[in-house]
Amino acid sequence: ADAKFFYETDQKETLASRVPGLSNVVYHAQLGSQLERMERVRAIASIIAMFLHADAEKAARAAYLAKADLRTQMVGEFPELQGVMGQYYALHDGEPAEVALAIREHYLPRFAGDRLPSTPISIAVAMADKLDTLGGMFGIGQAPTGEKDPYALRRHAISVLRMLIEKQIPAKLTKILELTYEVERHVKGVGDFRSELASFFYDRLRVMFKDAGYTAQELEAVLAPRPDLIMDIPARLKAVRSFEALPEAEALAGANKRIGNILKKAQGTAASEVRPELLADEAEKKLFAAIEEVRPKAEADFASGAYEAMLSRLAALKAPVDEFFEKVMVNAEDPQLRSNRLALLQKLHGLMNQVAELSSLAK
Repeated sequence: ADAKFFYETDQKETLASRVPGLSNVVYHAQLGSQLERMERVRAIASIIAMFLHADAEKAARAAYLAKADLRTQMVGEFPELQGVMGQYYALHDGEPAEVALAIREHYLPRFAGDRLPSTPISIAVAMADKLDTLGGMFGIGQAPTGEKDPYALRRHAISVLRMLIEKQIPAKLTKILELTYEVERHVKGVGDFRSELASFFYDRLRVMFKDAGYTAQELEAVLAPRPDLIMDIPARLKAVRSFEALPEAEALAGANKRIGNILKKAQGTAASEVRPELLADEAEKKLFAAIEEVRPKAEADFASGAYEAMLSRLAALKAPVDEFFEKVMVNAEDPQLRSNRLALLQKLHGLMNQVAELSSLAK
């Protein structure tokens, strides 16, 4: 009977009319009221909607109304109904169905393994809601420590990552963090959180995929270079696992590690391009020819996201790489010859490490 009374009373006012009252609801002492927070979420949601080719105006409208039901009697009495009542009241007010659904779904996922928001508009608002929390808290120095995570920031980060991966959103993490920072930096006391929050996201990816059965070496190979397009990470991990099954994999990973060490020691002394006329030894000529043969198809595979195919092509390089290291002195006395050989190794290193840092797989 009480619920029926609250429900009928709430319907006498629109959700939109309740939004200004959010100025009286404290979100966080340093980050302002729910009204101030809503404006930030609305700004972020509008931009994310563009990544999703969704209606930015509807995303902004849903974000504007998303917390308004906190001012209703129903949610005051039954807090677990926040979002649920927002959807009912929005539909009653004549708001578009997608806007009403986004009000309900922007809290998703609520727990590990929970379903994700179902529409692009819902995803835009849900992601914006979580990014505002993450950016704000990291910006005021409230990152989780040890087991303490009072604002569920780990869960929020995993939720954002799941949306990017499972909904195949082609947005780069650096771009997402930049747009979040552009909104959050106007809050007094919020510092530049981009680098720290990026590291936090990659740490969460390690946890996610370790739980999915990937090894520490596989995760290091893929995540150490910090691939910016998060939706690609499962495909990269799958490709690395397939590569490991190749008979040539162990030798190539070891060679890759050796090449990395050589280039590190010789930093800045490699020529910018390989000059074929300076290739003196037959073994280095063979390696150059093998790279030139593999490279166009491998790069085409990489550009199309066919990461398994790309890494499998590297198998053809094992024999010429082995022969090169057996017969060629990289640090030749002639500076031109040395510089050219380093350029050859640099070319090989760049080709081998586009999908993942293969040296991480070396035994």
